[in-house]
Amino acid sequence: MAREGTRPLANLTEIAIPIHNEEKVLVASIHRLRRHLQKHFPYPFVITIADNGSTDRSWELATQLAGELPDVRAIRVPVKGRGGAIRYAWTHSEATVVAYMDVDLSIDLDAFAPLVAAVMSGHSDIAIGTRYAQGSFVARSAKRAFFSRALNSLLRNVLGARFSDAMCGFKAARRESIQPILRMVTDNRWFFDPEMLLYAQRSGLRIHEVPVVCIDDPDSSVHVIRDAADDLRAMVGVARRLTGGLASPWFVAVWMLCTALYAVLYVALDRVLPMWWANALALVVAVLANTAALRTFSFGVRGAARAIRYQLATWLDFALRLVLSSMAITALFLIGASIPAPVEAAVVFGSIAIASWLLSRLLSRRGGTVEPSYGVHRR
Repeated sequence: MAREGTRPLANLTEIAIPIHNEEKVLVASIHRLRRHLQKHFPYPFVITIADNGSTDRSWELATQLAGELPDVRAIRVPVKGRGGAIRYAWTHSEATVVAYMDVDLSIDLDAFAPLVAAVMSGHSDIAIGTRYAQGSFVARSAKRAFFSRALNSLLRNVLGARFSDAMCGFKAARRESIQPILRMVTDNRWFFDPEMLLYAQRSGLRIHEVPVVCIDDPDSSVHVIRDAADDLRAMVGVARRLTGGLASPWFVAVWMLCTALYAVLYVALDRVLPMWWANALALVVAVLANTAALRTFSFGVRGAARAIRYQLATWLDFALRLVLSSMAITALFLIGASIPAPVEAAVVFGSIAIASWLLSRLLSRRGGTVEPSYGVHRR
């Protein structure tokens, strides 16, 4: 490890371990991680225990470990929050590669060397563990799995993320590439990871995904529902910064109201018009209402160029919805049997949801292409 006043080791990897009241697992986890790295990791390393406001014996134990083990150090982070601890450690690092993992070591450590190698070799700027790729294995509660998948789905379909697992606590990055990104990140808690990755993607950094084996700690201090609510609030803030104000809470409210308007109109018009005409007319009214509301409340859609782009995206959304929903209606018509109204509505609304998903995927790929064999996103 690099000492003060000495030249940093070549190819040094610094692994940050953010902690907050982790006295029960800290010592065992650090020794386990260190043994694994000494046996299986090909690069010089330093483990940095980043304490962000522990009130138990965690800081005492961290300083003891740092005094006993030559490749372990402990820092006290002045900013509260897991994300703040990672940012502080990475910002003050001199290593070639900075990494972090959660103190419970829920991710199998065999994936760590491939994670760092992807960055150290120059193949990628950032490498992230993913629990949602071929070769991954996950054992966790149904509640945590649901909220994790829901958040990642929102990131992909609302913010155009091109990575599959933002929240996996297992990441590495080239220090010189990630430090400018860290200055953009505002969240110091659990949304730190998605925000960092979204800014990195937008800045053109190459992101590599490594399948991992994950066995979640049942005694984890994570509060799933509360943290999910915090993540949604943070997502709105990031969306506003990424889109110049489009994705404000008002934007989400308008989208929901216009979707509800479409549903009501379709059900009402379907009683007096053929299904195709009821669907098309309901879609047109909903799109016009959505456009008028956004123009009225502005939502940051200013300037001719942005207005034109927004209108094109809106009507492309309309066209996709119209085509897919019309295909669904035609399929229902060809079946010929009497179909209950709830089933008909479910099929049509399902086609609308698929159209929106397809549009989000098309728009998310505008900035680059995906190489499936490696999972690297290039601009």
